[in-house]
Formats: sequence, C-alpha cells, structure tokens
Amino acid sequence: MDPFRDRVAIITGGAGGIGLAMARAFAERGASIVLADLNPEALEKAEKDLAPFGRPVLSVVTDVTKIDSVRNLAEATKRRFGAVHIVCNNAGIALFGEMAQATHRDWEYTMNVDFWGVVHGVEVFVPLLIEQGQGGHIVNTASMAGLVGMRWLGIYSAAKFAVVGLTEALQREMKPRGIGVSVLCPMIVATDINSNSVSMRPQDLRNPGETPIVPDNAAMAGGVIQKEEVARRVVRGIERGDLYILTHPEQREFLRRRAAKLDSMFEEGTW
Repeated sequence: MDPFRDRVAIITGGAGGIGLAMARAFAERGASIVLADLNPEALEKAEKDLAPFGRPVLSVVTDVTKIDSVRNLAEATKRRFGAVHIVCNNAGIALFGEMAQATHRDWEYTMNVDFWGVVHGVEVFVPLLIEQGQGGHIVNTASMAGLVGMRWLGIYSAAKFAVVGLTEALQREMKPRGIGVSVLCPMIVATDINSNSVSMRPQDLRNPGETPIVPDNAAMAGGVIQKEEVARRVVRGIERGDLYILTHPEQREFLRRRAAKLDSMFEEGTW
C-alpha cells in the first residue's frame, strides 16, 4: 500500500518551516492534508501554498500544549476525512541559554511544547490508529540535541531526549500492529524557529524584563540545510519504515563519539 496516496496526514506546526515542507511533500504524493498550528493567519497562507497540489486541505487552529485542543484536532479530522493515517507531531520551539540561569518558566515553556505536545499527539492519535486497523505512521520531531546533549540547549535537549526515548519505546509497541514510528532528529534547518519561539511564547511564561537569546545559525555547529531536504528524508523514512530519520552527514561523527564514550565505560578497570 502506498503510504501517501489517498491517505490523510496530520502535521502539527504545519503552517511553516519543516511542517509545511512535509505537507507539500505528502500532498505531492497524493495525501490529503490536515494542518494544525497556533497561528490562524499562517494557516490561511499555508492553505494557499498547498492549493497547486490539488489535494484536500483542512486547517485547524491547535495548541498542542492543551490536550483538549489536540482532541478537537482529531475530531475535526474525523468529521472531514473519516480517518487519519500519518501523524506528524512536529510543533516545537527552541530555547537557548545555560541551565544555571534558566527560570522555571523556561522549563515549563519548553517542556509544554516540545515534550507534552508530542505526548498529547501520541495520547490522542495512537488509540485512533489502532482502532482504525488501517496501519499508518507516526513521526515525532526531536532534534540532534535529543541524541547528544549540547551546551546552550540543555532544556531543549531534555525535552528532545524524552521525545527520542518515547519514540523508541512506541516503535516497539506499534510494530506488531503494523503501524510505523519514526523520530526525526535534524540539526540546523533554514526555518524561523528561533524568532517564532520568542514571538509565540505565552505572556504568562515570559521572564519579566528579559530579552530572549536568539543566536544566529553561525553560532551553532554544523551546516544549514533547507526544509525541503528534511521533508524528502521524512518521506523516505516513512516509505522504508525507518525508526531514526537523520538529516546531516556530520551527525555520524557526533554519534560515533557519544557511542565510543559509552562503550569505553565497559573497558577493564573502569568499573
């Protein structure tokens, strides 16, 4: 069965960045698209962007930090299309700075979006996919910072490591049911995540009188790739049933170094 032709794909954070790129890639393959995002104006623009593909598109204003909002997304999708087959828990924000200076608001904001947003998607859509009995695929967006801890990204890493672990466990549970599960772990992608993470931060979770740190891409290790390349790799990952979807060649060496450090702890004399 083609994983995209005449299937229904939901993408949270779907009005821009990697989310919209995935929506384009899925629509090009014949999928109907459900865009979930917090920004209604961006959703309207994204719908127009997808119009040339000629596929049905539904936009639903969604706050992934609220379980009832994600339930509403599921209900709206079922009313329009009757089913869902691909679920991309992609909405996310980035927060930069050292943990020693972080506030409780910083932790809450990051975990609410980057961790609980994925949890809510899993909580709502996994039972639905199982009940439908039509297979399907779940893609949870994490980060390279969910595989290797990085300075200035400690809180973000904590959330993304949780997403990676959750996804690894979920893949084991869903495989016998014929439902694919992947975790997307990109490095730097040309999106507006930095500025959006500042502008979309709820007022009650902002730090009074503080200017958030928004580093430019030059401050981060690794090359910058386009979101369309990430979407291409997601399509390939779904088709192949990959658990890990990686995006940058330089990730290999980072992961090798981490694995070597772990492996070295089993050397004689280290216990």
